[in-house]
Amino acid sequence: MNTSVRVHRMTLAAVLCAIGIIIPMFMPLKIVIPPASFTFASHVPIFIAMFISPVTALSVSVITTGGFLFGGFPIVIVVRAATHVIFAFAGALFLRNRRQILQSIPKAALFAFVISIIHGACEVIAVTPFFVTGSLKEAFYSQGYLMSVLGLVGAGTVLHSMVDFFIAALIWKPLSKMKSLKGLEAENTANTMP
Repeated sequence: MNTSVRVHRMTLAAVLCAIGIIIPMFMPLKIVIPPASFTFASHVPIFIAMFISPVTALSVSVITTGGFLFGGFPIVIVVRAATHVIFAFAGALFLRNRRQILQSIPKAALFAFVISIIHGACEVIAVTPFFVTGSLKEAFYSQGYLMSVLGLVGAGTVLHSMVDFFIAALIWKPLSKMKSLKGLEAENTANTMP
């Protein structure tokens, strides 16, 4: 990979990390359905990173998880954020040589749904040990596992993820036409390593 592409990718990753840390801390648009809450557009930087490359997706998801940790969020939220590494990296690997998927609304919708299912499943797996050990707020237990964890965390994450995916896709469409980002895409397609 040439130096200018590497620097450009690192700069984009740094900007996405900063945005990914700021959104959960300051975004006023939140949907709160006790015991869960969903911050509008919180996954957008991760999805944009996924559109760029696997390394960028991995970097942004790891660093934004650190942002949740250093931001003082409850550990269950930090662990949920850590699961973003899985869907972001997997999605970026899949997209690396299949960029045309993002150009087709039906294919992008199917991809978004599959990635969102993976995202939701990972968050359910992350929250389940906290639920089982009694480590969550009382509101989680009043509605039971089925509603609180599978319904609100699992299904809620799938819906939230799909909304954020399409916001990211809308942002990415004009960005991907920039000359400097076309060089990144060419480099990603030519590169066989993640």
